[in-house]
Amino acid sequence: MATTAPDRILTLDVIRGVAVMGIFSVNVVAFAMIEAAYFYPPAFGFHSVWDKLVWLGNFIFIDGKMRSLFSMLFGASALLVIERAERSGRSPAVVHYGRMLSLLVFGLIHFYLLWWGDILALYALVGMVAYAFRKLETDKLLAIALIGFAISFAASLDRAIGVEHAIEVHSQGAASSEEMRQADTVYRHFHPSAAEIREDAEVHRSFRAYLAQSMGPQLWRPWTEFRSLLAETLALMLLGMAGLRSGFLTGEWSDDSYGRVAQVTLSIGIGASAIMAAVVWLEGFRLPFGANAMLTYSAPLRPVMAIGFAALIIRLSRRVGPVTQRIAAAGRCAFTNYLGTSIVAGLVFNGWGLGLYGKVSRADAWLLVPIVWALMLLWSKPWLERFNYGPFEWAWRSLSRGKLQPMRKRAPAAAIAAA
Repeated sequence: MATTAPDRILTLDVIRGVAVMGIFSVNVVAFAMIEAAYFYPPAFGFHSVWDKLVWLGNFIFIDGKMRSLFSMLFGASALLVIERAERSGRSPAVVHYGRMLSLLVFGLIHFYLLWWGDILALYALVGMVAYAFRKLETDKLLAIALIGFAISFAASLDRAIGVEHAIEVHSQGAASSEEMRQADTVYRHFHPSAAEIREDAEVHRSFRAYLAQSMGPQLWRPWTEFRSLLAETLALMLLGMAGLRSGFLTGEWSDDSYGRVAQVTLSIGIGASAIMAAVVWLEGFRLPFGANAMLTYSAPLRPVMAIGFAALIIRLSRRVGPVTQRIAAAGRCAFTNYLGTSIVAGLVFNGWGLGLYGKVSRADAWLLVPIVWALMLLWSKPWLERFNYGPFEWAWRSLSRGKLQPMRKRAPAAAIAAA
């Protein structure tokens, strides 16, 4: 089992580093323009071939896949902390729920003050549920995860059918007034009016306006998303627990095994995603298929490709070179890097920064991604050479343990004696 420190597992850090970097490739759109464009590109900022190519790359390789990978890693890490608490004689429940409650605090602050797309509150709430499955063997974790995926997909498919019906009613224009009102609401969700786009931009012009929305109409959103995303997120966390317990995520399998897993899962996932993307593109991103392909039909491919990416990353990171070390450091500081992207993107796009919100296309917004990736890789490793944790990792650990944790690394005894 490869490790970077006595309490670190290298493969988990590397995979987490790739995931946190990949997530921003998709999230940057949600920072830069109206929310509808995040789920349905033609809603805003989608005019040039470059916009479509950015969407294409994200749809096939990133969208939902990196989030799935991140969710799996969260489940694996939670189980790792629980098992270490048990071995050290501490109460695993106290340790786990202390971490989850502290994470919930960070998540809610992140949501209400910085960004509607926060995932930390969701992880904290689902993580509390996942604790009940900590004793299960690998096969049972996998079985329950499959049930969770099935429940999630069934609910998503039901919503997709509703979208299809609403778009059909809207196009025909022949229905009861109430049905037409509902159909128009669905249609405008994917095609916001110019007035709605202006109103949304105004919300991001000032922090006071953003806070009024997050604490007003959006007040209960973290809790409603917990309800709607519970089945899928829990399934992904249990999949991560199974990956840890089986040795898959800790690098204990053979190179040939990782190679076969990556080849099969990524061939299926990339092939099916590419075909779906081609149909969406050739049909001009028309509704309802253009939206449902991204929201529903591609959903079963996400965990499949997440497993494949994990296998590929582990296989490629066998030799710990400079690049692997940088990515692993970014993974060790994933909490700080995740929140850091919100801070950087907020300063670039919102009115209390450069004010580019609603003024750039999808491709223009994506130009920030490689800059942020470079920042993650540049700062994480030198920081960890001097300190035990990333800044927000330190704050999370201190809050969950109820006391300040040692931040700066102690100098080796030999170095102290030499001084």
